[in-house]
Parts: sequence; structure tokens; C-alpha cells
Amino acid sequence: MARQNALAKEQTGAKAGAQAPRENLREPRRNKPTDGPAAAAELDRLIHERIRLAIVSALAVNESLTFNDLKQLLNTTDGNLSVHARKLEEAQYVVCTKSFEGRVPKTEYKLTTAGRRALERYLGHMESVIRAARGG
Repeated sequence: MARQNALAKEQTGAKAGAQAPRENLREPRRNKPTDGPAAAAELDRLIHERIRLAIVSALAVNESLTFNDLKQLLNTTDGNLSVHARKLEEAQYVVCTKSFEGRVPKTEYKLTTAGRRALERYLGHMESVIRAARGG
């Protein structure tokens, strides 16, 4: 057995005890599907998370919502809403405007055009999944 290993290493030019290059172990890259049920598996992971999907959906049917409106609507904590809203902001799916009403801070969110397009793509993907599950 040791002799066979030594011969195999000799043929590949590898030193004794060295491992084969990792690139030989990789599977070939495949093109990603762009249509049909397989494409539905390529969901926008940013929106797919429950709270972020709820934020984007709520903003899609409202011109804007305050932080407190969203918090109450989604029944979530300040910290949870803040973290998820920030991720959506970083992706430029929502825009956040901070102001004051008197001495009370007011944070307001609006869905951007990019956010609306991302939601439409996501809904299209989900519709494809549903059609595939129903066999149609």
C-alpha cells in the first residue's frame, strides 16, 4: 500500500507526505439556472428573513411608516427592528429619515425603487415555488 502511494505521488510530482492540490478535488462550476423552479431556489436572502420581509411588505403598501408603527405592526423589539431595518438600509431597499416633532425624535422609513423591485423579484420567485409545488 505504501509503495502504491509513493508511486502515485511520484507520477503527480508530489513530495512524500504532501496532499494533492485542492483544486483537483473541486467539482466543476455549473451555470446557475435563470428560469423555472430551480431559479426559485435563488431567493433574495436579504428579504427572505421574516422580519425584513415584513418590513418591506408593510412599506410596499404604505407610503411611509415610523419606527414605532413598524415595531407595533410587526410585534417586535426595538433592537430587532433596528438591526433588520439597518440591513435593508445598507442594501438601499429602504431609506430612513430622522427628525424631531417638538423634542421627540421621529424615525420614518420608506421603500426605495430598488426595494420595490427586489420585493417584486422575491414574490415572483415565491410564485414559481408555489407553482412547482402544485405541479403546474
